[in-house]
Amino acid sequence: MKSNFTIFALTVSILMSSLCFSQIQDSTFNAIESKVVQWRHEIHQNPELSNREFKTAAKVAEHLRSLGMEVQTEVAHTGVVGILKGKREGKVVALRADMDGLPVTERNSLPYKSNATAIFNNLQTGVMHACGHDTHVAILMGVAEILSKNNDFAGTVKFIFQPAEEGPPVGEEGGALLMVKEGVLKNPDVDAVFGLHINSATPVGTIKYKTKGIMAAADEYKIVVGGKQSHGSTPWNSIDPIMISSQIINGIQTLISRDSELTKEGAVASVGAIHSGIRSNIIPESAEMIGTIRTLDADMQKVIHQRMYDMIPKIAEAYGGTATVTIRKTAALTYNDEVLTNLMVPTLERAVGKSNVSVMKAITGAEDFSYFQQQVPGLYFFLGGMDPKIMPQDAPSHHTPDFVVQDEGMIHGVKVMVGLALDYLEL
Repeated sequence: MKSNFTIFALTVSILMSSLCFSQIQDSTFNAIESKVVQWRHEIHQNPELSNREFKTAAKVAEHLRSLGMEVQTEVAHTGVVGILKGKREGKVVALRADMDGLPVTERNSLPYKSNATAIFNNLQTGVMHACGHDTHVAILMGVAEILSKNNDFAGTVKFIFQPAEEGPPVGEEGGALLMVKEGVLKNPDVDAVFGLHINSATPVGTIKYKTKGIMAAADEYKIVVGGKQSHGSTPWNSIDPIMISSQIINGIQTLISRDSELTKEGAVASVGAIHSGIRSNIIPESAEMIGTIRTLDADMQKVIHQRMYDMIPKIAEAYGGTATVTIRKTAALTYNDEVLTNLMVPTLERAVGKSNVSVMKAITGAEDFSYFQQQVPGLYFFLGGMDPKIMPQDAPSHHTPDFVVQDEGMIHGVKVMVGLALDYLEL
């Protein structure tokens, strides 16, 4: 625990470090903005699914090499890491951007709209940057270019371009967890890590943050229900897995409404897909469903998991069937180090203006950036990408075909990430 004197000293230090940040003239950011926008459009038109970000990774690696950096490729399959050394020895700060798109068919009319397709879970689908990762990559490419040309600082900046934030394909490892396993935070050892997420319902030019837990832990579950097949005209000869599944779905809802202490923290349990049967007049033999659990408290997470393991097989048994439950953790709680966050708030405010920075409540979205934060202090925040002329409730949601964020939001991301790197290295 740092003393009040230490925190005061660090705060004074960061305020003094603003001179370094202020040496980066507005003209520098203005000059690179068109590049950042162009990179974003190119990446948006050519999205790639998790662990398949080959072209995106090649584009990033080529850019970092052109800046004279040491570049590592094929980290956690397709990840790219660039290492930029300042002119003097010092701490090591990591900046992270995620690269993968989603199995979503784009429906908007952007001139750089994606028409890419792929096979996902054995189904043909469109591929789209429906969560803004294209902007994250473009922003960090811009940050890399600015800092490489303004490297009169003490320390090292490690640029982490991460694959598979949305989760690796079934049967594969990937994302931040695999990057950590492969030592991305080592050699040189990272002292702090920063990341951002553009948000379609937050106005351009604004930033939202929170100390401690900001995004939920995420788990994927799979339930396989076994029954007995019969002709659809004689249901009494069946053990109907679809009917059993409907009862299980009802039971899952009680995990939140009756088993979760919601005055403590929020929690979510949703069914994302259910598959069973092939013909209208056949009651099938089995059914399968998949879904997600989101929790902001470790004890609540344990309770929900245990209740699923206990309850679901018994529901199936009550109707003569069977059910197996598998739960896989996909992201930990995204937890902003309190001391680091409070120290860096002045940087956020200098980047976009104090009135444009606000504290938010935790959300039940999830981020595998959390695995970096389990190893070193980290700060993760939200960057505005919404047209200020519309209302947040009218903004297309993330992970949907109509998702869109404004190009104008990205330069603010470049500014704040440059500021965070420089200010932190001067602490």
